[in-house]
Order: sequence, then C-alpha cells, then structure tokens
Amino acid sequence: MADAENIEGVASENIEEVAAEEVGEVVSENIEEVTAEEVEEEVVEKKKTKEFDLTDNVIFVGKKDTMSYIFAVMTQFNNGVNEIVLKARGKAISRAVDVAERVRNQFVTDANPTDIRISTEEIQGDEGTIKVSAIEITMSK
Repeated sequence: MADAENIEGVASENIEEVAAEEVGEVVSENIEEVTAEEVEEEVVEKKKTKEFDLTDNVIFVGKKDTMSYIFAVMTQFNNGVNEIVLKARGKAISRAVDVAERVRNQFVTDANPTDIRISTEEIQGDEGTIKVSAIEITMSK
C-alpha cells in the first residue's frame, strides 16, 4: 500500500516538472526582446494615425467630482480635439454647466460654448417610463 502511494507521488511530481518545462519553453518562445525606443516609436505612430470618431469628443457628466470632468475636457483639448460635447441628464445638468463655465473661465479661456441643446428623454424604469431633462453643451476653441 505504501509503495502505491509512493509511486503516485513520484508520478505527480514528474508530471508537474514536465508541465513546468513545457510552459517555460512556450513562454520563452513567445517573448520578444523589445527596446524602449521601439515601444516609443509604436506609440508615436499610433498617435499620428489615430482618427477621432464621434464618441471621442463626448463627455458624459454624472456623479463624479467636477474636477474629474474638467480634466477630461482639458485632456481632449490637449489631444488636439477642437470641439467637445458635455452631456448630462437630471441632477447632473448643473454639474455640466459648472464644468463648462470653469473650463471657459479658468483653464481654456479661448474655449466658448457654441451650442446648447436641452431636451427631455424618456427612460424605462421599474415603475414605467420616466421623463428626465437632458442637456448637451458643445464647446469649441
């Protein structure tokens, strides 16, 4: 009985060693040596070829702190986007207005609101359809 348990223990150790060696070989075959310059060149190339789609310039304002959205707007403007859209619904509308005003007055003084749209959106909830006010503030620099 002791011999059978000993054989099983040796067999499982051998299987683990063989598996570890095979995994190590596969991992070492898939690793390429990449220099920092190559990584930097690839990042620069991706930035050069990046085309902004319509969702890149839309910032949805919600429950986060106002500065989070201000940083998002600043990031978009610094990345070369000339027009951004702040969207908010319900209680977040005042926060969107605060973001637009603080960006315009404190951070990017040449950014101005070019279009402001207000609407009512119907949202399906547990209690049925709810009407919620919404705003879209388009800012350009």
